[in-house]
Amino acid sequence: MHNEGESPRETTAPDSAPSSSGLLNDIGQFGRAVRRLFGAQLHLLAAELGLARSAVSWMLLAGLAATVAGVGLGLTVLGLLGVVLATWLGSWIWALLVLAVLQVLFLLGAIALFRRCMHWMSLPATRNEWSAMMRDTLQQAETGIRTGAVPGDGKEEQP
Repeated sequence: MHNEGESPRETTAPDSAPSSSGLLNDIGQFGRAVRRLFGAQLHLLAAELGLARSAVSWMLLAGLAATVAGVGLGLTVLGLLGVVLATWLGSWIWALLVLAVLQVLFLLGAIALFRRCMHWMSLPATRNEWSAMMRDTLQQAETGIRTGAVPGDGKEEQP
């Protein structure tokens, strides 16, 4: 028959099917590439979140600095106005009294503006819009609780 070390397939037909180890190597390379890609994306996301956290801290610090600078500027302007009034009126008492009256007028104007804004919020159309908005929010929350979706996660039902 045949020689023991020789098979008819080895001598006559070349291997036409791709080897399974080549396919496994390709799948392994694809898996490593996907892992590197998502690892890089996660690293980038972590860096962006760190920057955002730092930005919030710096924004709060900048807001505090702006508030302190604004109060300081207001006090400086009031002091300069007091000196000018004292020079013009010839008396520190009259200058401080005029400054006090100006501050009271400014305070009353701010209170009147606040009250006007509160009045606008209490108008019937605004009240109806506010109550409708609260009803819609409550309804969405109840629907989310029934379906198991958390409001704001994108899984809640769209009307």
